[in-house]
Amino acid sequence: MVSITKSGRELYPGEPSPLGANWNGRGTNFAIFSAHAERIELCIFDADGTNEIERITLPEFTNEVWHGFLPGVGPGTVYGYRVHGPYDPENGHRFNPNKLLIDPYARELVGELNWSPAHFGYILDAEDKDLSFDDRDSAPGMPKCRVIDPQDYDWKGDRSPRIPHSRTIFYETHVRGFTKLHPAVPENFRGTFDGFSHPSVVDYIKGLGVTSVELLPIHAYPDDEHLISKGLANFWGYNTMAFFAPEQRYLGPKGLNGLRDMVRAYHDAGIEVILDVVYNHTAEGNELGPTLSFKGIDNFSYYRTMKDEPRYYINDTGTGNTVNTSHPRVLQMILDSLRYWVEHIHVDGFRFDLGTILGREPSGFDQRGGFFDAVGQDPVLSRVKLVGEPWDIGPGGYQVGGFPPGWSEWNDKYRDTVRDYWRDEEGTASDFAARFTGSGDIYDLRGRRPWAGVNFITAHDGFTLHDIVSYNEKHNDANGENGQDGHGDNRSFNFGAEGPTDDEGIIGAREQQKRNFLATLLLSHGTPMLLAGDERGRTQQGNNNGYCQDNEISWVSWKVGDREKTLADFVRRLIELRNAQPLLRRDSFRDGMIVTWLNPSGGEQTAEQWADVGATSIGVRLSRDDLKDQPDVWSDIIVLFNPHSGPVAFNLPSREDRPWHTALDTAYPNAEEPKTGSEQITVDGRSLVVLV
Repeated sequence: MVSITKSGRELYPGEPSPLGANWNGRGTNFAIFSAHAERIELCIFDADGTNEIERITLPEFTNEVWHGFLPGVGPGTVYGYRVHGPYDPENGHRFNPNKLLIDPYARELVGELNWSPAHFGYILDAEDKDLSFDDRDSAPGMPKCRVIDPQDYDWKGDRSPRIPHSRTIFYETHVRGFTKLHPAVPENFRGTFDGFSHPSVVDYIKGLGVTSVELLPIHAYPDDEHLISKGLANFWGYNTMAFFAPEQRYLGPKGLNGLRDMVRAYHDAGIEVILDVVYNHTAEGNELGPTLSFKGIDNFSYYRTMKDEPRYYINDTGTGNTVNTSHPRVLQMILDSLRYWVEHIHVDGFRFDLGTILGREPSGFDQRGGFFDAVGQDPVLSRVKLVGEPWDIGPGGYQVGGFPPGWSEWNDKYRDTVRDYWRDEEGTASDFAARFTGSGDIYDLRGRRPWAGVNFITAHDGFTLHDIVSYNEKHNDANGENGQDGHGDNRSFNFGAEGPTDDEGIIGAREQQKRNFLATLLLSHGTPMLLAGDERGRTQQGNNNGYCQDNEISWVSWKVGDREKTLADFVRRLIELRNAQPLLRRDSFRDGMIVTWLNPSGGEQTAEQWADVGATSIGVRLSRDDLKDQPDVWSDIIVLFNPHSGPVAFNLPSREDRPWHTALDTAYPNAEEPKTGSEQITVDGRSLVVLV
């Protein structure tokens, strides 16, 4: 049945599916889920979102979805929602039609979030409680939604590179931070998708040899009000307010097509694009947070609230709220969002921030929970790379090794153990051995492969590689939190000077330690992840929590000196070795590889030697008979590790009178082969040697 709006538009009932604003060539169907709303108004704005032109009550309510169809309304239309219902925080309901709301399915946003008291659905009472109703209109300071045609782009036959897991090397980076200082990128492209797809950037990343760029969040997010007041910004972007829309600050001259062009450019180079996504919480914070979208659409459905006090949120994320993935419509939204990014933006996988949240059911974490089951059987999502950050702050939140088969996980045990080992911490040898050979103690279950563990020394959160070897303490004063933010357990060592130094001995020791970390990472079994800029010695000046630093603290420097060039060349060489040699990128725990751990005397490590806490210098021999007849492929290698400050002599196992020779030595940054021997080799202090 057709009705006529106040402006004379025809309004039809439309359909409850699909959700969002969907253009069909004749008009746009608007559909939005809210189980507890009493009425929903669609608000139409002018092209820049400044003036509200019309409010239209959605005419139909089907299966908890409000919907209506407007003929003639198409791509470019700017809109938002006002949702009517009970304002009853004590029972979990926070409806307030004075607050303009973002469509959870909005594909693009228009305008910025300009903070004001109107963004909050309440006025605090004398006891700082949030129970009184606020009637100020938030629309003037709210971003609005824009209708798009997701099919309006020629992908020109674009296909995913589909890099095998065993060959994957992640390169974690930031669209803005990686390009902001790049001299070859035009000024108006820097910090945008257009800049990140510039040929000079793509060629550099391809030249490193990595296979998959992992981008910090690009979903739409605001700059938090408390950061703006300090002159800071939400640089990392872990505070999503729209799960289908790209962040506007990354849109360059080409707009949304710049994002699509970026993905296609990396695919053309044979490189995957992985998105870091944040479905565990939203930018609306706790019960005192703003009303931007979900809180005003159906707070009780979208968020996990306290069982006996639904006015308050369960805060397993540490950010004030927790998305309720147990609700079928919320779970549907997350799955629809993921599929949209795969099918319409062509991304190749996802890294899930605080991924344990996604497996949380009312009874706790469950690797057979609704989200994991749904993704595992989904014909689209089950075919892309899925990487979990396997922890949150809730009960039982640490789940390294607990994700289902098919998933990879960030392995922080690898990070901590490798950092400790190269500081020559006592008692680290046995754990280091497990981490180097793929953490089989964690992942060799249920047919999982070595690649299930994502190995990393550094990530966006924490010290850079340069800072691990340059600072003993964090230096986060620029964050304005009196040094209280950021992790205190850095497991770093400054070699005798805190921060920059002119002492050539200290500089040399630091550079060698960087090579130890990088060689360990890229020679280990499992999936390596390299933090962008580490190959160039990037520093954050000792700041281990650069989340709010949209400046040169966080941006990658492109100045090249001898040290930067030498380190980058060393990384390229490591990646070439890994790519060329199957022994270094193990695909299966059942591939017939023989792994033998050696002590400096040349014998196999005994239980007593593993128990000797001071005996950290060890070697490992890797061999596979099935590789013997393959040209230029190693079938037998030894890797020797010496974290001590002084040299250690290793007796070598005999090999049919043929001497072992050095393929890699971290004491020598270039390609020299200084060590050859059939019986014994001396490994310099704090160094790693590969013998073939």
